[in-house]
Amino acid sequence: MSQSRPPGEPPRPAAVDECPHACDVLVVGGGINGAGIARDLAGRGHQVLLCEKDDLAQHTSSSSTKLIHGGLRYLEYYEFGLVRKALAEREVLLKSAPHIMWPLRFVMPHDPGMRPVWMIRAGLFLYDHLARREVLPASATVDLRRHPAGRPLKPSFTKGFVYSDGWVDDARLVVLNAIDAAERGATVLTRWQCVAAQRGPASWQVHLESARGARRELTARVLVNAAGPWAAQFLSEHAQLARAKSLRLVKGSHIVVPKMFDHDHAYIFQTPDKRVIFAIPYEHDFTLIGTTDVEHRGAIGEARIDAAETAYLCEQASRYFAKPVTPQDVVWSYAGVRPLLDDESGDPSAVTRDYLLELDWPAAGSGRQAALLTVWGGKITTFRKLAEEAADLLAAPLGAARGAWTRGAFLPGGELAAWIGKAPHARADVVADFVRFAQAVTLRYPQVPAAVCHRLARAYGARVEPLLAGGALGAEVAPGLYEAELDYLHDHEWARSADDVLWRRSKLGLHLDAAQRAAVAAWCHRHWPDHAASTDTASRQTETSCN
Repeated sequence: MSQSRPPGEPPRPAAVDECPHACDVLVVGGGINGAGIARDLAGRGHQVLLCEKDDLAQHTSSSSTKLIHGGLRYLEYYEFGLVRKALAEREVLLKSAPHIMWPLRFVMPHDPGMRPVWMIRAGLFLYDHLARREVLPASATVDLRRHPAGRPLKPSFTKGFVYSDGWVDDARLVVLNAIDAAERGATVLTRWQCVAAQRGPASWQVHLESARGARRELTARVLVNAAGPWAAQFLSEHAQLARAKSLRLVKGSHIVVPKMFDHDHAYIFQTPDKRVIFAIPYEHDFTLIGTTDVEHRGAIGEARIDAAETAYLCEQASRYFAKPVTPQDVVWSYAGVRPLLDDESGDPSAVTRDYLLELDWPAAGSGRQAALLTVWGGKITTFRKLAEEAADLLAAPLGAARGAWTRGAFLPGGELAAWIGKAPHARADVVADFVRFAQAVTLRYPQVPAAVCHRLARAYGARVEPLLAGGALGAEVAPGLYEAELDYLHDHEWARSADDVLWRRSKLGLHLDAAQRAAVAAWCHRHWPDHAASTDTASRQTETSCN
């Protein structure tokens, strides 16, 4: 990392020609698990290189329901260990990055034809008490005839249950982990694929190839396979190893429609097939509805929502909302492939969301070989714990360095105390603290439009200062998007195309029309000619539905 950068300015990611030819750990996969593991290991003093064949979070990790949650419905499948672990992680994560994560109250209207009242109350009691809570309030019963959440619903729904979970900007969560990893010494290469990995007695000989055909060779003492849906394929096709586990690839699709309600609660709706779907306030002007659970048998990177899934989500939401939701209302949709451990369950919804870390490190007596760690399964809520356990497992093959450290650590931009005059270790009030922070940003930069200030505060947290320093934002490339932010995203967050900016580093693509999105793409091609990437999945889905 450069030591000559201006005060307060984060370091720039290493250029490709600055990348090491040897490292302690090569992490393959730039989703949430790969980025989390790279961050944890770098913070323990190891030399880490993370490679991702596309953009950070381009696939599964940006296609979630955007929730930090324990998984209330998993209690029905007796996944008590997973739920407890996820419940405990909710508050750890909410405190670490209050700019991109915040508490959210969920309303479950009671449908007498579904789960009985006693079962829901028992489940919520467990949900409240399986793990300690400091930030999130307990569940309650509400009268929907009087509660604001009852107004958008059909009048037949008179009773409901309210409980707490959290919201997360999933793609930015991945980017923040990658930033933290890089600032702790890791090298992060996007649009570089690990095309071959040859195992030796002490290290892996690895071949990387860029999207433009450039090649690099390096050695790594440990290889971490965090390729998500591609994990099994990576082992057999690139590492020339037998698949030790089987993944069940399940597609989850979501639709976005114009705002269905004005309050700040989300809904969880029970469905006749014993699943649940969510309806969540999204990007101020929209409602996010999802998700489906459908077996995916096509190309992993080409997941698309189909007409049947759209119809299913519209139909289930319309069972509850007074105003029907129709396919014609959909302004955007997205789909991702979840890499679930195959537990031979017949119902995709019942497949475990837990993870398994498999360390392959033959003992010396059987012919020692370089270590391989493969990540099977997982969910976004438990990524930090998964990364911590992965780093613990690798202490032996790497030689123990610093121990676990991420619990209680802030993600980049998450430490707001200096902005709001609060003692650094004072008890967190993640909602009130962010409100005060956003107000402080607006007051400090009165020359910047208030709506832009608030959006930037949400996206960058305390890292907003180098972006806004002096208030010189440059030309406005599209409504609310200025050259200064585009430069920052390219220089510090690996943005290389308009899609990276509009659909992962932000969701501005939802708020812009086709001409405005095209203007951003044209700017990126002019200013990033060596990097501008081709249109990816998010954009292709968007062009057919958004605006």
